[in-house]
Amino acid sequence: MDGTLVDSEKLWTIALDDYAAHRGGRLSQQTREDMVGSNMTRSMRLLLIDLGLPDGNSEIAGAASWVARRMTELFGEGLPWRPGAEEALQRAKELGLRTALVTSTIRPLTDLALDTLGHDSFDVTVCGDEVDGKNKPDPEPYLKAARLLGVDPADCVAVEDSPTGVASAEAAGCAVLAIPCEVPLSPGPRRTLRDSLADVDVAALGELLTAAA
Repeated sequence: MDGTLVDSEKLWTIALDDYAAHRGGRLSQQTREDMVGSNMTRSMRLLLIDLGLPDGNSEIAGAASWVARRMTELFGEGLPWRPGAEEALQRAKELGLRTALVTSTIRPLTDLALDTLGHDSFDVTVCGDEVDGKNKPDPEPYLKAARLLGVDPADCVAVEDSPTGVASAEAAGCAVLAIPCEVPLSPGPRRTLRDSLADVDVAALGELLTAAA
């Protein structure tokens, strides 16, 4: 979702920078890049460590609550689509392709984002707080999505923008359409790199499965 369908990674940067300033510090660029694609708990731990603050469970929970409130404000102002994403979702729906949203973002924020993406755009949604702590790069988010769809992960194409997400999808056995946003992505045997979803013929996604087999 973040960085793949909507250009929300920049909003996360605003919220994270605001929290760092609130705590009298500044988030480093490297740590911010390391957070891309991660779930809330890991991101908050990285944030607190980067700021030189305690990173116990209660401190992580407090940081997560603060950042989630700020993100709720930012998401409420509307989310810009990534290039080609809205058209790709519409085309997938027209073709009758079964789709799942697999995101590291927590459910409350995902539901806000679905106001932009469309609550009926996906057959199932899997959020970062719904995988029993087995977050990306663990394969469980994509495995769970495949189970809910009733399909084999090997018959799925995952669209991802981060190294963490790509690793999760590939570990699950999916072919990957890799479209970098905030951080670069390198080539790999089960992934196809593109600059944006505007460069993708949704009707030809099956060719990615054949290439990855």
